[in-house]
Amino acid sequence: MTIAKKISVRLIKKYPNRRLYDTQTSSYITLTDVKQLVLGNEEFAVIDAKSDEDLTRSILLQIILEEESNGTPMFSSAALSQIIRYYGHAMQGMMGSYLEKNIQAFIDIQNKLTENSKGFYDGKPFSPEMWAQFMNVQGPMMQGMMSNYIEQSKTLFVQMQEKMQNQSKNMFGTFPFVPPAPEKDKE
Repeated sequence: MTIAKKISVRLIKKYPNRRLYDTQTSSYITLTDVKQLVLGNEEFAVIDAKSDEDLTRSILLQIILEEESNGTPMFSSAALSQIIRYYGHAMQGMMGSYLEKNIQAFIDIQNKLTENSKGFYDGKPFSPEMWAQFMNVQGPMMQGMMSNYIEQSKTLFVQMQEKMQNQSKNMFGTFPFVPPAPEKDKE
């Protein structure tokens, strides 16, 4: 992180006692406070007070863990298991990029809906309560749009996987690999 970037980013220090110290307000804060920074679109960095190691991702993951543990989880156990399986897999980098692009596409759709809806409520963007009302009315249509989007995304992912398999076959097809001998039935 550059010095100029450090100046514009709110700095939070994490001490060995697990406490978080907001250098902007000169006070200790909680994960809930950090979550509010995220919700407020504030840029921040969490660093280890002793080593200066960047702990921002770790703190964000803790917030996600708390959110998943309380209330209605966003990810099913099957989805979380599948994500775990991609760690260390050759597709890990692609999967991360794939998920980020899909989340960004969803954010873009939401931003477009927000922009288009500004005229409905005195030019103000939707509040969470307004989104709830909007989704009650528009929910079925939105689910249909998202289902189509997810299906297209799934198809693209399968095509990408098939392309990689074909490229691997073409690349390794030139090597003189001997297929393993079939096992004879034991009687």
